[in-house]
Amino acid sequence: MPDHQKAIVILGSTGSIGKSTLDVVRENRNQFKILGLSCNGNIKLLADQIKEFSPKKVSVGKGKSGYLKELLINHHSDLKILEDQNGLNELASHIEAETVVAAIVGASGIEPVMTAIQSGKDVALANKEAIVLAGDLITSEAKKRKVLILPIDSEHNAISQSLSGSSKNNLSFITLTASGGPFLKTPFKDFSDITPEDALKHPNWEMGEKITIDSASMMNKALEVIEAKWLFELQPEQIKVIVHPQSIIHSMVTFDDNSTICQMGVPDMKIPISYCLGYPKRISSGSRFLDLGEIGQLSFEEVDAVKFPTIQMAFDTLKMGGGAPAILNGANEVLVDLFLKKEIQFLQIFILLQKLVNELKNIYKAKSFPFGFFPTIKTTKEATSADQWGRDRICDYLN
Repeated sequence: MPDHQKAIVILGSTGSIGKSTLDVVRENRNQFKILGLSCNGNIKLLADQIKEFSPKKVSVGKGKSGYLKELLINHHSDLKILEDQNGLNELASHIEAETVVAAIVGASGIEPVMTAIQSGKDVALANKEAIVLAGDLITSEAKKRKVLILPIDSEHNAISQSLSGSSKNNLSFITLTASGGPFLKTPFKDFSDITPEDALKHPNWEMGEKITIDSASMMNKALEVIEAKWLFELQPEQIKVIVHPQSIIHSMVTFDDNSTICQMGVPDMKIPISYCLGYPKRISSGSRFLDLGEIGQLSFEEVDAVKFPTIQMAFDTLKMGGGAPAILNGANEVLVDLFLKKEIQFLQIFILLQKLVNELKNIYKAKSFPFGFFPTIKTTKEATSADQWGRDRICDYLN
């Protein structure tokens, strides 16, 4: 037994990242203790996790604590069951927690992320929307509180690892790699026939539905461009994207001397998760070794901007700044949900998002802002208001 077990809270423990995080904990049982877990709807799985890891507190979706208590009726413990946003915030600020794993999908994760940072917790961040909505606020607060934001996303985690031991002052640019998703070789003329079932068949990664659809549209990479700007204090022109179908090189950094350093590994989220949980030490990930002889070859190609205009949308909203990235994010979440419900076609995601970005460009050019959160984001409330405006505006387009 080590002298110290790192105390962690996992927000979103029943999702893809949450389950992989617990796999890493199982691989290193003596090094961690689980203080808190949360989920919105998968109460049965949460109950199983509680029985295995014995957290002190858990949080569930509104009105779901009764069902959890029924499932735990024979489980004797002093477990405290919380609900909804207040429950997430209480977990995020757990007095004993050292690291909070933020694995909630979507804009709802921003408040607990900020709460964790303000409570002095290091954050292992899988919720990219928090940075997309309020990157300047969150990274500034982390600096002020002297806490770490450790990115779990494989691309940003790769950038962190590749920068390790080097000065950011010598950084020229970063390159985010993209698998290209399931439609890399699909002709653009066939995009109108794409179904949710098609889009959910990612060639390399096993992820939740929302992020898998984002990967298919390359909106996932667009959001990562925005996230990278804030996490690594970059100018937009210092961020490049290249398609790498094998998903072996997870991203790379190029320095002023034109030396490029990359991080490689099999496509398994347990590798970046283990880096974040063990930091600054390296711990067992439970993943398999990367056998390059078995892989054979690695390939790269430029992003097809006609098929995947979402990447340029990211750069356009970064140029406008303020609430523009949050507006884009909110609109995309609505469209992904509608596509999964088969209420819109895949191609409409691009068409409607481009319409929105064009509208924002006109507002920005005219400097006639109909809302206070566009030119600047001063609070998390303004960030979520911008996200909501994007959702509402997309609904206006559809009505």
